[in-house]
Amino acid sequence: MRGLCLNSTIVRPGCFVRNDALEFLSHNGKSRGQNAMQVSNRRVSHYIVCGKRLFLRSRNFDPLSIKNRFAKCSEKIVYSRVYGSPPDVPVREVHVQDGEDNEEKSEVISDSSETTQDIVQGSIRSWGDLPPRFKLILTTALAFVICNMDKVNMSVAIIPMSHQLGWNSTTAGLVQSSFFWGYCMSQLPGGWLAKAFSGQRVLRAGVLMWSLATAAVPSTARILPLLYLCRLLVGLGEGVSPSAATDLIARSMPLSERSRAVATVFSGLNVGSVVGLLLAPFMIEHFGWESVFYAFGLLGIIWCLLFESAVGSSMLGNGPTTTEPASGTLYSSEAGSENGSSSSQNGSLRQKQLESAVVSNGKPHSLPQASTSTDNKTPWKAFFKSPAVLAMIYAHFCGNWGHYTLLSWLPTYFSQELHLDLTHAALVSILPPLASVAVTSVAAPLADSYISRGYDVTLVRKVCQTIGFLSPAACMAFAALSPKLNPWMDVAILTSGLGLSSFTFSGLYCTHQDISPKYASVLLGITNSIGAIPGVLGVALVGIILDRTQSWTLALFAPSIFFYLTGTIVWNIFASSKPQTFES
Repeated sequence: MRGLCLNSTIVRPGCFVRNDALEFLSHNGKSRGQNAMQVSNRRVSHYIVCGKRLFLRSRNFDPLSIKNRFAKCSEKIVYSRVYGSPPDVPVREVHVQDGEDNEEKSEVISDSSETTQDIVQGSIRSWGDLPPRFKLILTTALAFVICNMDKVNMSVAIIPMSHQLGWNSTTAGLVQSSFFWGYCMSQLPGGWLAKAFSGQRVLRAGVLMWSLATAAVPSTARILPLLYLCRLLVGLGEGVSPSAATDLIARSMPLSERSRAVATVFSGLNVGSVVGLLLAPFMIEHFGWESVFYAFGLLGIIWCLLFESAVGSSMLGNGPTTTEPASGTLYSSEAGSENGSSSSQNGSLRQKQLESAVVSNGKPHSLPQASTSTDNKTPWKAFFKSPAVLAMIYAHFCGNWGHYTLLSWLPTYFSQELHLDLTHAALVSILPPLASVAVTSVAAPLADSYISRGYDVTLVRKVCQTIGFLSPAACMAFAALSPKLNPWMDVAILTSGLGLSSFTFSGLYCTHQDISPKYASVLLGITNSIGAIPGVLGVALVGIILDRTQSWTLALFAPSIFFYLTGTIVWNIFASSKPQTFES
């Protein structure tokens, strides 16, 4: 119902105003400067805070209403304070015109320029026209592109580095797996830091760390302990990025857009693999393997410098994420945005999650529920007692075993099996991530459409995850059991299987936010900590088994098939997307 005119409506404190299934209730809070409005749609309540926006054109910054009187200014709006920073659309904004009496005329601001429809129809033609939440998702996806560029550069550079420095497969495996040592170590701290200090700060710090460490690789390559340390620091920086991105998505995206947001951000990993595998061989052949690390590290540093200006400060909260106030407790936007949390004169707030209804084009949409607060202890025991969380942990481990081992060893596999030079082996290696990007562009909207049409969220997540696990398992089994298969047919089969594995972005990777937006970043930190173990053990183990058996089937395919199959079974028995209140 975007753009609904309420100019003829009088809004009084304590008075309901009905208009086309919408109910408005204006309050005056007991605390100084507190004021809010309650919107009810289809019996779902949501509190809206009256106050200023950072870019509000106003002669003063007083709250909208104090002591039943509206402050005079050129423009005042109210907005939903679901999180610690001013939210973006589709939160409904109410424009209150100048005046002194509380019987003020009001209207719902038309914000049709900030909808997905407008992007499809072409009315948004520049970066500045994009809604802030889309800018945030796209810049975060760009960080993930750089993330995987810095991850796959070693899988390509390891070939000339091994020849030049005299490394065997075991040493090459240890060099590549050292990245995952840091990646594993930073998962839980990354989730806690994102919860405590906001995802954007943690993401920017992580990008800076891994970029500087990437640029330092050439100077440490001949001293293995220092090289291990550099790659460990790259892993530490990249390890906080999934939790930080999960926090950003939980802050800014409604449920009906969540699959696409997650898929957009995490498909940046596949795009990064493609870009890295395209650029690295060319740069190595023309400028030496050192150039890859210098150039890719510089890209991350540039991203850090431009991140805030590209997104806009209105979307980047500086404090921890906060919860919605309990019933009857209201906050002022000014105090909330400065402190990152709200308080009442009567004591601490009782935490409460509210399902919000956002009206857009006449249809209600769900916003993310209350996010995090650092006031209470994290319920660690409750996490590990939940069958759904345990299923997420094991599924993450299983999926990452196949993903990490293949990502690290595919260029070498194609080089040895197809007898290709470095450039052509890397070009062939981009086919699986390219297929993943294509599949993601179909799977994510498909999952969102089924959820929007009323299908059970758990069912949608289970189906997507099952496709994402069984497809690569079947293709690997076929490749392993057909040793006389044409090499290029082998490439096509592996590409298809790994492409279909991207259905997991609409399965497992959305479940953290489904069951608890409040602890989404922490839950991803937990599952990704266990999920990083295959990077530490699996990547190194492939090299060790390969040295001893000279069999890619035993070293690479058989373990991945086992984990894909067992992960599918565990996921379908125990996984759930039903919201859980872990505190209780």
